[in-house]
This record gives sequence, C-alpha cells and structure tokens, in this order.
Amino acid sequence: MKRLSTLIAAAAVIGLSWAAPSAHAAEVRGAGSTFAYPIIWKWADMFRQPTGNLVGYQSIGSSGGINRIKDGVVDFGATDKPLKPEELERLGLGQFPIVFGGVVPVLNVDGIGPGQMRFTGALLADIYLGKITNWSDPAIKALNPDLPLPNAKIAVIQRSDGSGTTFNFVSYLSKASPEWKATVGEGNSVAWPAGTGARGNEGVATTVRQVKNAIGYVEFTYVVQAKLAYGLVQNRAGKFIAPSAASFQAAALSFDWTTAKDFCVIINDSAAEDAYPIAATTFVLMYKAPKVPQNSRTALEFFRFALGDGAKYASEFGYVPLPEALVAQVKEYWSQQFKSGS
Repeated sequence: MKRLSTLIAAAAVIGLSWAAPSAHAAEVRGAGSTFAYPIIWKWADMFRQPTGNLVGYQSIGSSGGINRIKDGVVDFGATDKPLKPEELERLGLGQFPIVFGGVVPVLNVDGIGPGQMRFTGALLADIYLGKITNWSDPAIKALNPDLPLPNAKIAVIQRSDGSGTTFNFVSYLSKASPEWKATVGEGNSVAWPAGTGARGNEGVATTVRQVKNAIGYVEFTYVVQAKLAYGLVQNRAGKFIAPSAASFQAAALSFDWTTAKDFCVIINDSAAEDAYPIAATTFVLMYKAPKVPQNSRTALEFFRFALGDGAKYASEFGYVPLPEALVAQVKEYWSQQFKSGS
C-alpha cells in the first residue's frame, strides 16, 4: 500500500509542477487515464533524468484527458477508450497505443485471498446490476463451492468519474450479459444501478481495501501495489484466467492492429484460449498540427523513450509493453500524421 500511496501523492506533486516550469527545460503537459498513471509517472521520472525535460501529468480519468486535449490545455491526453477515426478527424487529433494492461475485479472478504474467487462476466454483471446482493448467493456458491463465503451484503464500489477503466469493464459486461447491454450499456460513465462511487483507480483500490465485503474493479498495477484480493474471470474459451502480463499479451496480440485505422482496437473479450477477458489499452491523443510544435516534439520524444528503453519499466509495473512490430507501426504513424515531426 505504501507504493500506491506514494503514487497518489506524486500525482499532486506532478500536477503542481505545471506552475513552475524550468527556464532550461521543456515542459510537456498531459492528463487523463488513471489506468496508466503509475507507468506514465515512472516514465516521466526516468525521462527527466537524462534530458532535463519535464512531463507533468494529471491523473484525472480518461474523460478528463479527452476533454483537456479537446480544450487545447494539454499537449497530450491519455484514454483507455479509443476515439473513433471520424471523431479524430473532426478534431484534428491523432491516436496511438502506449501500453496494455487489464481491469481486475477486486474484493475484501475475510478468508478469501488473491486468485481464489471465480467470476463469470454474467455474474459480475448481476452483482453490478444489484440482482445479486449477498456473498452467500447460490450463483456465487456454484462457481466457488469451496470458499468460505459469508452471509454478508456485498458493498459494490464503482468509479464516480469518467473512466476508461469503467469503459473497458462495462464494455466487457455488455458482451457477457444481454441484460447489462440492454439496460446499462457502455461508456466512460454509465448510470450505475447499484453501489457507491470512488474517484480514480486510486480511490476504488483504497475504498475496497478499507470496506469489508466490498467488490470493485481496478487496473492490475493497483491490485499489486495495494495487495488486494482479486478474482479470476472466465474467458470466451471457458477458462478462468488470472490477470498477468502473459494473459494481457495473449489478448492484445489476438487482434489485428495492422488494419485498424488510428489504432482503434478494443481488446476485451478476446477469443484467444489464454487471454484475460478484460484486457485494455491506453491510447495517447495529440494534435496533428499543434499550437506549440516544440511541446509536441518533446512529447513524441518522451513516448519514443517510453516505447523503447522505457518498456522494461512497463513490465516491472505489471503492464505489457507494445511488441516491436506495433512500435514500428506507431512510429510510422507519427511520421505520417504529426506535423511536429517524429
């Protein structure tokens, strides 16, 4: 939990750095995804050391990142929900992936440890629909006959802010549950039928850790840092899959990125046998013709580092770096789409 607390505190420090740019260094501003905040924070720190260039990043959720780049107040936005090519064209934006990860159901139930609980998409949907309200419900027992399930009300925790983590979670639920698709649907924000909201992956992780009998969903790095119990999720092949770099990668590589305009690919609910079913991608949004070309050039230098030497840090934090072929595709996209250069 100490490392998660450090990251949360650092978010405020990085945000404050915007107010005091160095006279001798470039100052790049970004905002958005809390899903990718831990690795962007690490990349920014490692990028600053040899270059002196500062990358300030506000972890405010994907919707916030999209709004900030639309308003032109940041040099890049980060979102875990890709924008469609037609919207990118209308806004004059380019889009590219930077890292893969996974959205993981987490719980705080006495006697149940990491990787012991099993969920299907339909079961998660029924819990978040408010149809299943007790941990001793027969539907939970049927999947977990050997677990000490308490006769206790489930405390459902969801995101209160516009979130790409939410998008990937509810996008998966929409594919797993016809009722969810018909009544709630998908998006960065939805009208939750049940539960209590918390802000950011940080807030959900902290709330689940503090509230007995809670369930929530967070990006995998927050599971590791907060030492939360997590569940396995059944994939389309019928296997209960643990969140891991290997299972996220299996999902990411099962889709054809070469034919996707502006990299608009959603990697949840993969048909690959060993794929984690709620895998996700963080995308960066930048203007093709930026108002401050130098800032955009520095941002691309930062992401060149992130996708190159910075890839090892992504692995250390529980994310999956882009494969070499996709990195090459991203760099070619930069050279074709961004007037600030690659």
